[in-house]
Amino acid sequence: MKIKNARVIVCSPGRNFVTLKIETDQGLTGIGDATLNGRELAVSAYLTEHVIPCLIGRDAHQIEDIWQYLYKGAYWRRGPVTMTAIAAVDTALWDLKAKAAGLPLYQLLGGKSRSGVMVYGHANGSDIEHTVDEVLRYADMGYRAIRAQSGVPGLDKVYGVGRGNLFYEPADADLPSEHDWSTEKYLRHTPQLFERIREKLGFDHHLLHDVHHRLTPIEAGRLGKSLEPCNLFWMEDATPAENQEAFRLIRQHTTTPLAVGEIFNSIWDCKDLVQNQLIDFIRTTVVHAGGITHLRRIADLASLYQVRTGCHGATDLSPVCMGAALHFDLWVPNFGIQEYMRHTDETDAVFPHAYTFDQGMLYPGDVPGHGVDIDEKLAARYPYKRAYLPVNRLQQDGTLWNW
Repeated sequence: MKIKNARVIVCSPGRNFVTLKIETDQGLTGIGDATLNGRELAVSAYLTEHVIPCLIGRDAHQIEDIWQYLYKGAYWRRGPVTMTAIAAVDTALWDLKAKAAGLPLYQLLGGKSRSGVMVYGHANGSDIEHTVDEVLRYADMGYRAIRAQSGVPGLDKVYGVGRGNLFYEPADADLPSEHDWSTEKYLRHTPQLFERIREKLGFDHHLLHDVHHRLTPIEAGRLGKSLEPCNLFWMEDATPAENQEAFRLIRQHTTTPLAVGEIFNSIWDCKDLVQNQLIDFIRTTVVHAGGITHLRRIADLASLYQVRTGCHGATDLSPVCMGAALHFDLWVPNFGIQEYMRHTDETDAVFPHAYTFDQGMLYPGDVPGHGVDIDEKLAARYPYKRAYLPVNRLQQDGTLWNW
């Protein structure tokens, strides 16, 4: 089965997506997600100018060899642009192989390890009571696990707190918007939020919280300790993870489970965190960590140290990535949870898919491949629109402080 052609499709049905479509001489097509939020066109160019010419004529069944060729053959390895491009190729090739076999993708990975995939939704509110109401609404919708994020008194906008109900896109402007941030106000407010949620919800549901890399290690340790009575499923991205050793300090001060890794690109980004058992969940994704081929290696490393998966699943991943992730989740033995941030109706129409939601679980379906396609004619109605994530500055002095 030779690769005959490949092309990149960029569209914006509610937000920007980059999709790679590979065609073979046997008439089969496979698609992969190549979306890198805020840097979409960089991946599109990387694929079009540097990767696709190297694919034509290759055997589409040789997934491992093609992965190694694209990773090692470029000399300049890793990084978000390169690994997202490789992931798109890898996902499309797995889609093709499963279609050629007439099997759902999870069967090629080794079959089911569970009947369905537990997911968590995003409950966002402008203040504590609004957030509590949203958490209860998600519980009524059948979610067993819910991420809670609240506006903070004295801050006009807080990244990660959605402006809508079910659909939330954080990229909000043609150029990056800038928001105020106060660590002191956030650290006072967040424990109050989760105490109130537990009062109303009880302890039968999992609760999660995303810090969005905003704290120093000792501040993160303080927050984790203050949240221990609320029994969180995890505290995510507590501090920037470039310094993996920083998580040792957090670990010394709290037993709240720690999750990190949605911005990781390779196994090397999480190696020390996993081997030193400084985290409990690894959140690398199919689309940003080199595809299914590489994500399997990360999961296998994590399993040696009882670290579970918790793949990123916000709207900056297209339904193509979600479909592939669900097949991975259904197979991976050390599965923890899957983030599920619902796409808009426009996005779902452009990317028809076989996966379904029911009572807090996602099911990938049993159609051959990863079960997601792209309607190219409909996609053409939604041209690319430049959009950036906001950035935060400390309220007292304007210092840039992550996003």
